[in-house]
Amino acid sequence: MTPLSATLSHWLALDQPTVLVTVAEARGSTPREEGAGMLVGRQACAGTVGGGRLEWTAIAAARRMLEDGSAAETLDLALGPATGQCCGGHVVLRLERADSGTVAALEERERRAREARPTLLLFGAGHVGRAMATAFAPLPLRLVWIDGRTQEFPDAIPAGVERILTDSPLDPLAAAPAGAGYLVLTHSHALDFEIAEAALRRGDAAYVGMIGSATKRAKFERWFRARGRDAAALDGLTCPIGAALTGDKRPEVIAALAAAELLVAFAISGRAPGLRPGCGRPASPR
Repeated sequence: MTPLSATLSHWLALDQPTVLVTVAEARGSTPREEGAGMLVGRQACAGTVGGGRLEWTAIAAARRMLEDGSAAETLDLALGPATGQCCGGHVVLRLERADSGTVAALEERERRAREARPTLLLFGAGHVGRAMATAFAPLPLRLVWIDGRTQEFPDAIPAGVERILTDSPLDPLAAAPAGAGYLVLTHSHALDFEIAEAALRRGDAAYVGMIGSATKRAKFERWFRARGRDAAALDGLTCPIGAALTGDKRPEVIAALAAAELLVAFAISGRAPGLRPGCGRPASPR
């Protein structure tokens, strides 16, 4: 997805007047979080502040600004029957005529958002790993993809994905920040066990997932206990991963289900700004 800053820079270079719409406040159940934004030009829009009547109202107000030359406007909207929405929350939108300073401000906002993203270490570049990397690349994560086999990585790594080629996967695991997630799906069960054990022993992971079956999990648990590890740590292991549809083994399906597991885990951990249980529902324990 093209960043708003890049889109705005392009539109301004083409001399296309643009309004930046930002969610300045979001209270209660709302379709987007504070800081979400969109660009509105005379003919096109980029980004979203939540869709529906809320967004239609924002677009109409922005285009009025483009016609009358206004520099800024604020919309204070309750998301109820009057706006044709049933969220029940309250949103304040800030509309401002965009210029080169807006580009710089968006770039800084995007930089901070990237730095705040939770880290996911993906171990394994086989067929499931490749499906995972493709599925996760557009998500609000810092994705680090790790394998020791050059030939297993595709020629084109998905945009935004960091590749680490190493025969010592425990090194990047040891260097990962607190609250990271770990997805373990290498070509070797023995290596899977070593990586999963190291991730669980850290004690600070938002998610530790290992590809496999109930049988593989049971074998890992026996192996883990035999090494004298704290059995309570096993509660932090997800194995099989993406188990909501246990009969579907297609890599793309496993990747989609695992992505959902990960986003929920990061939201519940509270370590990922912008990721939270939606529509007013409280988080449930994993």
